Amino acid sequence: MIVVLLNVYLVILFCLVKFKVVRFNLFWKVSPVLVLLLLLIGLFIPMGWGAPQGTALTVRNSVAIVPDVAGEVVEVPVTANTPLKAGDVLFRIDPVPFKAKVDALEAQLDLAQLRLSETSRLQTTGAGRAFDTEQSQAEVEQLQAQLIGAKWDLEKTVVRAPADGYVTNLALRKGARVSSLPLAPVMAFIDTADTIIGIEVPQINARYVQPGQPVEATFKFMPGKVYPGKVESVLQAVATGQARVSGNAVTPELIQSLPVVVRIKLDDAEFADRLPAGSTGTAAIFTDHVQAAHVIRKVLLRQVAITNYVNPF
Repeated sequence: MIVVLLNVYLVILFCLVKFKVVRFNLFWKVSPVLVLLLLLIGLFIPMGWGAPQGTALTVRNSVAIVPDVAGEVVEVPVTANTPLKAGDVLFRIDPVPFKAKVDALEAQLDLAQLRLSETSRLQTTGAGRAFDTEQSQAEVEQLQAQLIGAKWDLEKTVVRAPADGYVTNLALRKGARVSSLPLAPVMAFIDTADTIIGIEVPQINARYVQPGQPVEATFKFMPGKVYPGKVESVLQAVATGQARVSGNAVTPELIQSLPVVVRIKLDDAEFADRLPAGSTGTAAIFTDHVQAAHVIRKVLLRQVAITNYVNPF
């Protein structure tokens, strides 16, 4: 853009000299250099923090599906990359051993309740001890608690989708044996209920970025188009600023000036929901400073949107 503006000035200067409107003296000879410096110092360098631009990335929350109970898989009704609603069945574990445990506890509970009834009747007539009644009552309560846990295990043999989304890279099949170990997930579930779009902004340009400021973004997924939005938040931490719990002394590391991540929300929610996870693009944030540069930034962003037709990188 600075080259275009400088060329426009050169054309105007050529016309002024050609038609003898101005004399081509030393001042006009060096004026292109002065104009270049004015554009750099007065417009394009301040544009970096007045209308910062950065790479945009679309991400979605991934949930590692780990069943609460272990057993043999008897059914996998889902298909990879097919939209699912919260509560849809992902797979079923053989419920027979869990149902047998529930039946056994229910039978024991019936017997314990009968024993409690008899000991209570004997205590009332003076033929029994209060200790026997209390012991029977404790057995009943213990079996009731165990029965609740057994019914919960039985219910968890049906694993359901935690939110709206889809399963990706599905390898689970009927007959496989799954465990409840947290380090052994059986499938990855992509949550599409919330679309997260982040922009990387260099730290030197992020000083004036605030929630609520207008944003424009263009994506490789949809070249030639620019989508408006708003700044949702500015993430207050990057990796180099994270202190990790460790038993070791502080280890000096190479300090890097990593970019600040700004989360945005597009006005077109339907398009945002269509964006695949991993979609990249370019976005610009328009702050309250250097507003004269906003028009130039919008032009530059639309140039990027057009070049997305041919630029795959």
